[in-house]
Amino acid sequence: MTSVAVPVATPARTAVRPSTRAAFWALLMRDLRVLRKTAVVFVVRTAMQPVLLMFVFTYVFPKIGQGIGGRGGTGAFSTLLVSGVVGLSIIFQGIQAVALPLVQEFGYTKEIEDRVLAPLSVDGVAIAKIASGAVQGLIAAAFVFPLAYLIPTTPVHLHFNWLILLTVTPLACILGGSLGLAVGTGFDPRQVPLIFSIIVLPMTFLGAIYYPWSALHSIRWLQIAVLVNPLVYISEGMRAALTPVPHMSLWAVYPAMIGFTLLLGFIGLRGFRKRVLT
Repeated sequence: MTSVAVPVATPARTAVRPSTRAAFWALLMRDLRVLRKTAVVFVVRTAMQPVLLMFVFTYVFPKIGQGIGGRGGTGAFSTLLVSGVVGLSIIFQGIQAVALPLVQEFGYTKEIEDRVLAPLSVDGVAIAKIASGAVQGLIAAAFVFPLAYLIPTTPVHLHFNWLILLTVTPLACILGGSLGLAVGTGFDPRQVPLIFSIIVLPMTFLGAIYYPWSALHSIRWLQIAVLVNPLVYISEGMRAALTPVPHMSLWAVYPAMIGFTLLLGFIGLRGFRKRVLT
């Protein structure tokens, strides 16, 4: 008597990846659709900070004869400031677009419960949040360039290094989204003011926005201390991509940005998983 091999049915795997991709894309499109419907709020939120920085430092100060960007200057400070403002816009957008909504969704709106019901892993939902923040950070960065030519009274000398710009910018946007996820999962709704007082303000003033990192050489302890600030590397990377101003070595910028992205992404994913499951 001969035995006949009976084929064993195996679970279909082909539908898993397409459904996962579709769910990820749907979550991302949902955030962008909401962004489109609240376009006015987004524009005001995105443009306010760079407009004020550029207006005060590159328009008001030269008009009143202050030393920074003074009336007879060559525009060196205006040129230096642009790269810092681009980096700040990306980081600030990551916090605005990811961290603050997450604090609300985990708090009183409980919207996160609807998101995790999607046919997508918990980590996938969190990564979709990072992607949404990265896209909004990219839009925020693009806002700065027309402002750089419209507002300053002194000339802005931008020299585009496209290879650096097209690699640093997406990495900075993902880093901003990862920071937003880490912050959003680490703060209670009642602690929202602390986000600005202990994270945003120190990052802004010590993020090499108004000066190149190398200018801190005379304050050596501070020059070393600010290396824990991811905005320093974003500002220096943008400075390398946009200006002839001396900047930190790219051999330090890229590894640091990648390292911060992985670290903050890990912290954010772990925090997101913990908040969802508890």
